[in-house]
Amino acid sequence: MKTLSLLIAILYVSGSAWATDKPKPEKDHFGFYLAGGRSFTRLPFQLHSNLILVKMQVNNSDTLNFILDTGVSNTIITDPKALNRQRLQLSRKVKLSGVGEGAQLTASIAIDNELSMGHMRASHQNLVLLDDDILKLSEYVGVPVHGIFGYDLFNNFVVSIDFINRELTLTKPKKYTYKRRFGDRYPIVIQNTKPYLDVVAMLPGERSVPLRVVLDTGAGHALMLDGQPSTCALPLPEKVIRAQLGRGLNGVINGSLGRIQGLKVGRHELQQIIASFPDSTSFGMKLVNASDRQGNIGCELLRRFTVTFNYPEQYIVLKPVKRLLRERFEHDMSGMELRAKGQNFRTYYIEKIVAESPADQAGLLEGDELVFVNNDSVNTLNISDIYKTLQRGEGKEVTLVVRRNGSIVVAQFALKRII
Repeated sequence: MKTLSLLIAILYVSGSAWATDKPKPEKDHFGFYLAGGRSFTRLPFQLHSNLILVKMQVNNSDTLNFILDTGVSNTIITDPKALNRQRLQLSRKVKLSGVGEGAQLTASIAIDNELSMGHMRASHQNLVLLDDDILKLSEYVGVPVHGIFGYDLFNNFVVSIDFINRELTLTKPKKYTYKRRFGDRYPIVIQNTKPYLDVVAMLPGERSVPLRVVLDTGAGHALMLDGQPSTCALPLPEKVIRAQLGRGLNGVINGSLGRIQGLKVGRHELQQIIASFPDSTSFGMKLVNASDRQGNIGCELLRRFTVTFNYPEQYIVLKPVKRLLRERFEHDMSGMELRAKGQNFRTYYIEKIVAESPADQAGLLEGDELVFVNNDSVNTLNISDIYKTLQRGEGKEVTLVVRRNGSIVVAQFALKRII
């Protein structure tokens, strides 16, 4: 499917609370814990644009949607309107640094908040509250998105992500015991709140290159290689296309897309992976300690496994889903980029069309409002459903009905693989 990369590197803001080992009454808990003395809990999640969305409440708020990001160091409220009814204790202003081609963002620190996600609780938490919803993540993901969080959850629990059943399992670290039937275990390194894994990229001519990558559930792509080819020791593929790769905290990330022969993760080999090569102006030059990493792996690759993160003992467990390991990595075959608008983000507009692409040759225009995809009304589809149709297979016929200046236009074209 079309994937959204959320590549967020923010300045660490002090004041996060940590759970203690000594049992306390729930009302006196400080940090992350499981209610009722539970040793584990299961939580459902949604997967949109290859991003994990979980339901969470802040203080006594309505239920909000948060993107689960393995490495984001603070709980960030990206849509400040979501907490308009809250009486937040705002302490100070901060500036946030991240990837993307825009300027720094300003935010406020809200202290002493309570988080609730099923039986998971977190007390006395600081939040980073963006001044404006500049990221507009809901328009890219196609459902309301109110915030991003992750590191504190992973650091306090062993977190298993079952992409097939759309379920998280949180286990107290002292109650978790690894068993071989869970999958293969591999060491990771936690540095600057992010999990690093050593993998091997395979190139034509039997050449292989060792890489250190961040495991990034806040990214929808399969593989992104930082900076310029000299930085990551991998040459650009022979065939690449220019593309908008995603969004970071400081704006759009532009770069190139191409295929590498394969990637070996532990004993598992994945073939013909679509890799992103961001421009250094929007990505590589803005990374702290960039020499420690050559890229990151996102959920388009991770979703092919059941993944268990054990930050306290610094390892992951990978259990492959065999049919998904064989699934081909694909990119959009229409040449369109969509944005979701309106109530519940079910009104879709064409934001960009690639010149000479199937959509362009079929006469579609930027600004057209999508009405039907084949025989399905867009009211019944989310943005991930639409993108799945648009990368269904080379040569597949697609019929789109759009609204343009009050008139209905029908466009038909065959999908074409461009990478």
